[in-house]
Amino acid sequence: MTTAASERLDTDRDRSAADEYVLERQVGHLLRRAHQRHAALFQERIGSAALTPMQWAALFSLVRHGPTTQNRLGRLTAMDPATIQGVVRRLVARGLVVRSADPSDRRTRLLAATQAGHALVTATLPIAREISDATLAPLDEAERALFLKLLTRMAFA
Repeated sequence: MTTAASERLDTDRDRSAADEYVLERQVGHLLRRAHQRHAALFQERIGSAALTPMQWAALFSLVRHGPTTQNRLGRLTAMDPATIQGVVRRLVARGLVVRSADPSDRRTRLLAATQAGHALVTATLPIAREISDATLAPLDEAERALFLKLLTRMAFA
């Protein structure tokens, strides 16, 4: 068999395999598309608060859980150490978060939301709920409950 014939067979085999694989039905592709839609809704609606979804999650977690270490905040928000470091740095620079020494262990630094941070979470919490509702809008109530149940199972597997 000639090289050209061999390459044609490989191309035919590749094309056949590709025909069986439908990108638009793959979980990673669909999750990415759903995330893109959610992120666009977030940016559109969060507006003047000028927070990224990760910044909002970190700030909200500090308001909800109170002062905590950067390490714990990263775990609460599912962010790796490098990512949470950048998020915290930007929140501190905006005056939404402060660092202080832990009174029980001076080697440890605690993060806490400032008054401005608390006020921003209070102001944007209704918008965050609207964003979630808008993201889930294509689904009816039963589908929403099932989707969130299954997504939670996948996220924490």
